[in-house]
Amino acid sequence: MNQWRRKQQLEAFFTEDIGEHDYSTDFLFPKDHHGRLTFTSKAEGVFCGEDVITDGYQMLDSTITVELYIHDGDWMSAGETIATIDGPVGELLKGERVILNLIQRMSGIATLTKKAIEALHDKNIRICDTRKTTPGLRSFEKYAVRTGGGYNHRYGLYDAVMLKDNHIAFFGSVYEAIARAKAAVGHTVKIEVETETESQVVEAVEAGADIIMFDNQTPAEIKHLATLVPSSITTEASGGITLETLPDYRGLEIDYISLGFLTHSARALDISARVATTKEEVR
Repeated sequence: MNQWRRKQQLEAFFTEDIGEHDYSTDFLFPKDHHGRLTFTSKAEGVFCGEDVITDGYQMLDSTITVELYIHDGDWMSAGETIATIDGPVGELLKGERVILNLIQRMSGIATLTKKAIEALHDKNIRICDTRKTTPGLRSFEKYAVRTGGGYNHRYGLYDAVMLKDNHIAFFGSVYEAIARAKAAVGHTVKIEVETETESQVVEAVEAGADIIMFDNQTPAEIKHLATLVPSSITTEASGGITLETLPDYRGLEIDYISLGFLTHSARALDISARVATTKEEVR
């Protein structure tokens, strides 16, 4: 994840939560009142968000120090210490909620991605995400998918042409939609098309699509449709696939399975934060 973008977004998140000041800390804690904040996992899963912790707290106060015991992609057990953060108590508390919310969400997505890969159990098919992300959090959530072992689909509408059913309906056919796209964007931009029938797959192949998605097709249907597509064209299955049905797609001759639930339905991983303020507690 790009550091400049990460910091830019963290600044916006802090502004949203803190505003001009934090009544609960700015007027109650002296600046020289130091302590230690400890992040602890309360559930097992894949950790994601170490840079959110380090960058976030450094942005609030450059004197804050962070010690990480778990890094992105590491599996953590319940009760395991993730990080300790030392510095002014007011600043530790001020940044806690934004940072905690982000690492819980990112770790939940990374964990669900790992579970999806394990459920599919096919090294020849890559699990990837979709654009069904939380507005404002896309770069964080897509990074979490990669941390869990998955791959990213488009980051946005600017990455590639993706012709869906409404695009195709407007132009009248898959062939015509692809032809119009090729003429408009040139040879350097990839073109993906969603297909729902055998005839659409044949049209997509003839029109020279770069990627063909088998949309809302059963594993048996995909097994047949994949035989119509040359190996030079990337294939993808999507639509209606769940964690429970992923094993049914094992062994199919496709390149990717894209799963919206990795980001839109991931449950945040439970992580706690506790502040120690006395010398005895800090030790």
